[in-house]
Amino acid sequence: MYYYRYDNAEVSCCYKYLMFSYNIIFWLAGVAFIAVGFWAWSEKGVLLDLTQVTRLHGFDPVWLVLVVGGVTFILGFAGCVGALRENICLLKFFSGVIGFIFILELTAAVLAVVFQSQVREWINDFFLANVRAYRDDIDLQNLIDSLQRMNHCCGAQEPDDWDQNIYFSCNGTHRSREKCGVPFSCCITDPADSPGVVNTQCGYDVRNRPKREWSSHIFTKGCIAALEDWLPGNLYTVAIVFIVISLLQMVGIYLARTLISDIEKSKFTY
Repeated sequence: MYYYRYDNAEVSCCYKYLMFSYNIIFWLAGVAFIAVGFWAWSEKGVLLDLTQVTRLHGFDPVWLVLVVGGVTFILGFAGCVGALRENICLLKFFSGVIGFIFILELTAAVLAVVFQSQVREWINDFFLANVRAYRDDIDLQNLIDSLQRMNHCCGAQEPDDWDQNIYFSCNGTHRSREKCGVPFSCCITDPADSPGVVNTQCGYDVRNRPKREWSSHIFTKGCIAALEDWLPGNLYTVAIVFIVISLLQMVGIYLARTLISDIEKSKFTY
């Protein structure tokens, strides 16, 4: 048997340290996301009582932060160690997962375009489920409030969607002060209010008034319709964000595959 080396038998330091630099950023970002997630849970007392995680009926934004942070941390770690130790297994894991995520993104984009009505219905149901859980979690509450304020909307389809929440519902015998109202984030800002001062009671009893008067006090457009109006005007922004993310993923895959090729060439082959 004969052994031989390829002509270029050394691993490129350029690709090696580019790969390391590329991944150290993502590894640090993953650490930051995980730290923020656990800090948010500690503020809510979840770390002292983990059963709170299963009792939440709506979407806890902290879960998204932790999942994104965990995936980013693992990929960053695999890329960094794989590059420094010239570990083919870790580099293949890194490039494979990045490629899988890229395919998932493309699939989701295509399905969203093809099945628009089903996606719209799913988003509507998802929003209503979180309207019902509005008071269950402070992070979810802040997320919905931010969404309604930024998009000048109220509820999924209309303000009456807040009947789904037991505190704001006009039905039943409950004595909530928020009965037949909406969250403050649905309110149209009063120019007379002092800057930086939020009137958290502005939505009280507003749905007891005739509907023709609602538009003077609260946003009457649903958030699903607001999203549909926002998307066409910001299509280029969405496309640019998607292209930038895709390019970053492609760069990561290219660096990993090139480094794998260099490592394999540097070894003896029969």
